[in-house]
Amino acid sequence: MPRIGPMEIVIILVIVLLIFGVGKLPQVGKSIGEGIRNFRKASGGEDEKDAAKAVEATKPAETATEAPQMTAEEQAEFKKWRESQEVKTSK
Repeated sequence: MPRIGPMEIVIILVIVLLIFGVGKLPQVGKSIGEGIRNFRKASGGEDEKDAAKAVEATKPAETATEAPQMTAEEQAEFKKWRESQEVKTSK
């Protein structure tokens, strides 16, 4: 079986460039990459459910963003500010 050397690879790349053009090369590369990825998943027996579980397992746990606890003094100041805002809007 003949081996593919660097000269043959260059010739293949030039032919691909002539066929698809410079603008389409990123799309072609993306399509080939997705095809290889799908082939590996199918040949490895990886199920879509297993893949979804793996993705969710790698995501960081989302926590509810809570406001920091205010001291009693800050709460009193906030209450005064809110009351002053309510007075302004009621006029």
